Amino acid sequence: MTRNDFINRYGQLFEHSPWVAARAYDLPGDCLLSRFAAVLDAAHEDERLALICAHPELAAKVDLTDASAAEQQGAGLRALTEPEFLTFHGLNAAYRDKFGFPFVICVRENTKSSIIAAASRRLRNDPATEQQIAIAEILKIAKYRLEALR
Repeated sequence: MTRNDFINRYGQLFEHSPWVAARAYDLPGDCLLSRFAAVLDAAHEDERLALICAHPELAAKVDLTDASAAEQQGAGLRALTEPEFLTFHGLNAAYRDKFGFPFVICVRENTKSSIIAAASRRLRNDPATEQQIAIAEILKIAKYRLEALR
């Protein structure tokens, strides 16, 4: 596969961040997910933060990538009751105020209630811990998106 073909195919795994695939192309190994993880491990903190910030807030009424829309729809986040929406909105705001980036979680592995519980729990973390957790969640999201491509 050419570099451009690789980037076009796998760049979509990471929200608006095809640079992850571009760098993974040059790495050895058969396991794509391991190559992506290596890219993120080696990335500058500013790049990791930009990747986290490229993710939409959960349950927000904004335009989403097709993948994000499908994932949030699957978890029931696109059809919330008004009280649920207000809960998500409040958690999103508190999280962004504390950490400066959106709450990221692999919604395919969660329900509305487990997402709310995780956001509430993770608000007690420090920013460095949250950045690590967000990157780990992004890799989980990429794993599911990669499986969907195959």
